Amino acid sequence: MTFQNTREFAQQLDSQDELKNYRNEFVFPQHNGKNVVYFTGNSLGLQPKRTKKYVEDVMNDWGNLAVEGHFYAEKPWWDYHERFANPLSQIVGAKPSEITVMNTLTVNLHLLMVSFYNPTATRYKIICEEKAFPSDQYMFQSQVDFHGYKTEDAIVEIKRREGEHNIRLEDIVAKINEVGDELALVLIGGVNYYTGQVFDMKAITEAGHKVGAKVGFDLAHAAGNIELKLHEWNVDFAAWCSYKYMNSGPGNASGCFVHEKHHHSNLPRFAGWWGHNKERRFKMEPQFDPVHGADGWQVSNLPILSLAPYLASAEMFAEVGMEKLIKKRNQLTAYLEFILHEIDAELDGAEFEIITPTNQKERACQLSVFLHGQGRSLFDYLMKNGVITDWREPNVIRLAPAPFYCSYEDMYDFGQILKQGILAK
Repeated sequence: MTFQNTREFAQQLDSQDELKNYRNEFVFPQHNGKNVVYFTGNSLGLQPKRTKKYVEDVMNDWGNLAVEGHFYAEKPWWDYHERFANPLSQIVGAKPSEITVMNTLTVNLHLLMVSFYNPTATRYKIICEEKAFPSDQYMFQSQVDFHGYKTEDAIVEIKRREGEHNIRLEDIVAKINEVGDELALVLIGGVNYYTGQVFDMKAITEAGHKVGAKVGFDLAHAAGNIELKLHEWNVDFAAWCSYKYMNSGPGNASGCFVHEKHHHSNLPRFAGWWGHNKERRFKMEPQFDPVHGADGWQVSNLPILSLAPYLASAEMFAEVGMEKLIKKRNQLTAYLEFILHEIDAELDGAEFEIITPTNQKERACQLSVFLHGQGRSLFDYLMKNGVITDWREPNVIRLAPAPFYCSYEDMYDFGQILKQGILAK
């Protein structure tokens, strides 16, 4: 398709968008009486309007039934989490038995590392990507310290080549092979939070398993954003937050994947009563008998008021399906990229640089833009003029045009505001 940088063309694309009505399903912050241009779905997704009813239903059941809501609510609380198995399995490419919901993201990664990071005197190293999300870095450091290893010895970062913004797949595979028999775990982000680069998880998993390591992924920026086939790729485990592209609300519950090949294993785990045999859970037995499947990794009973917004969103994803979301995501992101290049050309170039891969297979719903000759003042200008975006040091703004609620006209409007901001410096 040949794009045009005009409002009429953007409106034409919107009129042809089969998902256009879903924009009306979300609550937008307002700027001068109009919806903002919202680019931070990679940090916190907008609130679905249907969320309020899901929460109110729980509040009503709590008020009317009190403790009996566990069993007699319209959606009984004791098995509320099971409603996520089917929709989330479709989103991440898993079997329903491989899915559970519990806790929050870093808590779940720590709990999963109890099972999947079991270092020995000779096999103790963890491979991660350079500039992983800080919470992951802190997690790695505390885990290896807990097991008695030094960070500089046990944590191996795969680095970008000099002068490049993204990590090459061949460098990841080469590093896995180099560490070889000393490698216990590969754990990286499915999508790098800073650049928006999508990693080849299938190839990485195959390489890790070939040298005898376990392989997991932090899917915070991937779940609800890219095509995932966790079961087919033979990934050992994964976890993701739900409040970015999945629009479940601030700090909300995390999803987990544990491949079925581990469901009957003797892997260590930290146990709790919600992971105990469901049919016997309330018999208060002294010996832990885990639920078959990923639910057996649960620890505590679940925060139903937090799960309610997540369920509202998960069911919306089930209505639409990832295929349609990805189709729109690709065109919407391509149009944003076109707008950026058009504005840069109008301003004689060299104003900014897109550091996200140009190859559509290596990126998703984010373009990270390095500002040359600009600074925080441009970001501030955007924010003051109705564009909510994200600033990352030293000089990057991240733009995430989420296909559920962003429009093509948003992309055009952003381009015009960006141009005005640069000219106003």
